[in-house]
Amino acid sequence: MNDPTPLDRAVQAAWRDFQAHYEPLRPTLYRYCRHLTRSPWDAEDLVQDTLARAFASLGALLEPPRDPRAWLFRVASNLWIDRVRRSAPALPDAEPRGEGPSRAVREAAGMLLVQLSPQERAAVVLKDAFELGLEDIADILSTTVGAVKAALHRGRGKLAEPDVETPRVPAAGALDAFVEAFNAGDLDRLAALLLDTSTVEVVGASTIQGAAAARTTVLPGMLLGSARMAALEDGGQGTGIDPRFAQGVLPRPARLELRHLRGEPLLVSWYQHRDGEFVRAVTRVEVEPESGRISHLWNYFFTPELIAEACTELDLPHRTNGTFRARGSPAS
Repeated sequence: MNDPTPLDRAVQAAWRDFQAHYEPLRPTLYRYCRHLTRSPWDAEDLVQDTLARAFASLGALLEPPRDPRAWLFRVASNLWIDRVRRSAPALPDAEPRGEGPSRAVREAAGMLLVQLSPQERAAVVLKDAFELGLEDIADILSTTVGAVKAALHRGRGKLAEPDVETPRVPAAGALDAFVEAFNAGDLDRLAALLLDTSTVEVVGASTIQGAAAARTTVLPGMLLGSARMAALEDGGQGTGIDPRFAQGVLPRPARLELRHLRGEPLLVSWYQHRDGEFVRAVTRVEVEPESGRISHLWNYFFTPELIAEACTELDLPHRTNGTFRARGSPAS
C-alpha cells in the first residue's frame, strides 16, 4: 500500500472537517432526497452524491453558503433533476400505498407520483414537507417565483391520481445460498457466490472490486465486525465507527436473514447485544441472470437514516452505527 502524499493528507483532513460541519444536516438531507426519489436506496445514493459534489464545490465558492441546508438542497435538486432528465422517459417506480387521494394531498411530499416532473416534485417537497417560502424554493431550484407557483399548481393537481402497486420480486437462489453460507461462517463459499468481477460496496465507506478482494475485506467485516465493535468498549481500535455506537455489542458473528422491503429482497444483519438481538445493517445484491452469481453487493452499515427507515417499516428492532469516520475524524 502506498503511503499518503501531502496532498492526500490535506484532502483527507479537509473531508473530515467538511463531515464534522455538515453531518448534523445529513438526516434532513436524507429526508429531502427520500421525498424526491421515493426509494430509500436511491435516496442514500443521492445523499452520498450530494455530499461529494458539495465538498468538491465548496473550494470554488467565493464565500461560505449563507444557508448550508438550502445549499445542500440546491446541490441535491440539481443532481436529481439532471439524473431524471438523462434517464427520461423512465422514472422511479411508485411505492405501494393503501391510502386514498385525501391522504395523498395531505401528505404531498411523501405521496408524490411518478407522473410529476423532477422540478414539480422538488417544488412540492420543498413547500409542503419543509415549508420553505416561494423565493427560497426559486433560489434552490434556480428558477423564478412564477415558475415555482406553476410547478406547485401542476404537481399538486397530479397528486390526486391513484398510486401504483410495486410487485414483489422473487429472491434469487443466490440469496438463499448467501444466507446459508453466511450463517455457517463459510467465507470461501460466500466469495464463490460473487462474480470474479463483482463490485462490493460498504456504502459511504469503501468500494471493492472482485470476489478475491471482498473475501479478505468486506465479507469478514460483515460476518465478524461485531468483534471489532465489542473491542471498542474495551479501548480497542476500530475502523470507521465511533465507540459510542458499540452499545453493548457482543463479540459473536452476525446472523443474516432474508426479508422483503417494498417488493425487493433484502438481507438484514442481526447483531447480538447484552440486552438482546438487533439489526445493525442491511444488504442488497444484484444477481447476474446467466451465472446466478452476485454482480453487485451493497452493504448499508454506515447509513443510519436508511437502516432506521428499513427496520421501522419491517418492524425490526435496530440500532444504527453513525456514519463512516476515517481515522482522526471527530465524533459524529
